[in-house]
Amino acid sequence: MNAPLVSIRVPATSANLGAGFDSLGMALSLYNVFNVTKLQPNGLFSCDVIGEGFRERDLTNARSNMAVRSYLRACEIWGVAPRGLALECHNVIPLCRGLGSSSTAVVAGVLLANLLSGRHAPESELLRVMTMIEGHPDNVVPCYLGGMTVSCWNEVDLRYVKFPPLPEDLNVVAAVPDVRVRTRDARKSLPHEVPFGDAVFNLGRAALLCAAWATGQWDLLSWGMEDRLHQPYRSRLFPGGEVIMDRVRTLPGCLGVAISGSGPTIVALVRGAPGLVASTLCRTFSEYGVTSRFFVLQGCAGGCRFSMRSPGDFQEEN
Repeated sequence: MNAPLVSIRVPATSANLGAGFDSLGMALSLYNVFNVTKLQPNGLFSCDVIGEGFRERDLTNARSNMAVRSYLRACEIWGVAPRGLALECHNVIPLCRGLGSSSTAVVAGVLLANLLSGRHAPESELLRVMTMIEGHPDNVVPCYLGGMTVSCWNEVDLRYVKFPPLPEDLNVVAAVPDVRVRTRDARKSLPHEVPFGDAVFNLGRAALLCAAWATGQWDLLSWGMEDRLHQPYRSRLFPGGEVIMDRVRTLPGCLGVAISGSGPTIVALVRGAPGLVASTLCRTFSEYGVTSRFFVLQGCAGGCRFSMRSPGDFQEEN
């Protein structure tokens, strides 16, 4: 079997990290892979999905697939003609669970537009277009760059900083319940205004989280992962959400716990053996009648990776 023309491996992410709503996120060692198997005439696309979502029409229909849509949108933004293609999506990241599955498709689509057009856009431009398509940066920036990042977006310009990687002995336990929370529904659950005291609470916690991460003071993460802007509201959207974090945060080795993205996945940063934290997370979901699975992950420091065959192989097939 021939190697794909382009292969892109994109990591999962945990966005809205702790107190950093819409600004902080980290990449995780769980990956979707997007392969271009052949080029086709302009306007002709096909899509095969393997793994998560292989029966879902929005993914298997090429024109509604987020990777293809992002590819077309990036080509439109850059004013380049989109080449038709056959795409294979190897999905491992659970869908609509707060682990950035849609962001992997956005990152892959924009990167495909850059590679196949020969545009050679710089990192800052790639991230700007990715954020334009995604709508906010806290997923796509760590998804592309890797590590933990802080990002600010004003609808036109993007500013971002990448932090040092997690130490090797620090794991990320992700408990994924068999419940879906769509981002648009999670957004609707949030208030239009918050008390001044809650805003001050989050400002201090977000600053502490960044400072602790930058200086390796991991014992301070428990405070930095606390939040009053979205977690109290989103925890009501799935069974067990209002109790699960309180049960886990005081366990031995747990340095911090939070809702991942818009939920319902819960992530805990754990130093040492992760078994007690993982079992407590899953047992709590079970008590509320929800089956779940867990992943023991590490931070993904390297971010998105791709390989590409030589330009001479890029011939369209009818």
